[in-house]
Amino acid sequence: MSTTPRQSSGETGPRPANPSPPVVVDTRQKLAALLETARQEPVIGVDTESNSLFAYFHRVCLVQISLPDCDYVIDPLAVDLTPLDEIFASERCQKVFHAAENDILGLKRDYRFTFANIFDTMLAARILGWPQAGLAAILADRYAVQLNKSLQRADWGRRPLDRALLAYAQLDTHYLLALRSQQEAELRARGRWEEAQEGFARLPQVEWVEKPFDPDGFWSLPGARDLGPTSLAILQQVFLWREQQARKEDRPPFKVIDQRALVEISRQQPADLAALRLVAGMSGGQVQRYGAALMQAIGRGRQGTPPALPRRSNNGGNGRPDPKTTERYDALRAWRTERAFQRGVDPDVILTNDQLMTIARQAPVSLEEMAAAHVMGPWKLHEYGAAILSLLRDGPNHRR
Repeated sequence: MSTTPRQSSGETGPRPANPSPPVVVDTRQKLAALLETARQEPVIGVDTESNSLFAYFHRVCLVQISLPDCDYVIDPLAVDLTPLDEIFASERCQKVFHAAENDILGLKRDYRFTFANIFDTMLAARILGWPQAGLAAILADRYAVQLNKSLQRADWGRRPLDRALLAYAQLDTHYLLALRSQQEAELRARGRWEEAQEGFARLPQVEWVEKPFDPDGFWSLPGARDLGPTSLAILQQVFLWREQQARKEDRPPFKVIDQRALVEISRQQPADLAALRLVAGMSGGQVQRYGAALMQAIGRGRQGTPPALPRRSNNGGNGRPDPKTTERYDALRAWRTERAFQRGVDPDVILTNDQLMTIARQAPVSLEEMAAAHVMGPWKLHEYGAAILSLLRDGPNHRR
């Protein structure tokens, strides 16, 4: 991979040097030494890697931290990360992430860490309207660094990690401090610093919420609603079996059997292992490993009652909106699209769909009511509040 810096329009601040190999932190002593150094730093870069593509019960498998003079790769499978809470919770030390929300959620899920003072380079790039907000694209454009894309889907839970994986992980944080300096300068110059600060302040508040398995989730599989009653009953049973098997093996469900194969099994209703082998998407290894259990699930489906389509909730604020709310929501989306085009940003940089729906449901008639709903921060309320109220009052034909 190339790591030679090059000049790019709009850059400010010094270039980071080509990285030396990272320090691997896999003992309590090494972690203590890292913390002693990090305590003196006002800004650090942070990233994580997980094994979500390879485990049912996925977890953080690597934490990368970059200081101005050194990059560290911490192995959570070898050392307890609990002492990092001091740094993550510190108001004095700013933590620079790229796409912070996923990293913060994973660390909260696994370690219940507290976070404060976050800078998100992806959010900053989106607020600035950069053409590409992904880290790989930014590194290529600003630093002529080409990430090895073949490593993006690596199993970070396997040990030992080879040099290529460590180098790839290191690059996820090595350039973040310089990138942050460039972005802050551009945000301030373009009058977007307060908007960014408002977005950054939300990130420490995100909370991990465990999503329980939905036994009716088979209805959302592609092609499921085209199946007949018996096939649907079989799909329900093989879907439930796959979930139990995935948990037992600690593997993602799609690595047990692909969802397309589940639907095809249900459609064809194979009567024996020979017929099961002919189903598109089923390998010989899968038939050998799971064939008997699958045939039992198919049998339960044949003998069972076809499932009824679940009813959608239509009560309270979480159900389907009434026609007036839908009309307001559609008008708000059209207004947002127009504002986003004028700014050269994605629509959800202005306001998210959830924020628009909350406004559409509550239909505030004053800035005070809108502020009391906590749907947006002070900067966005000042920037967009009056236009939203005008739209709600006068209708979509008067939006501005």
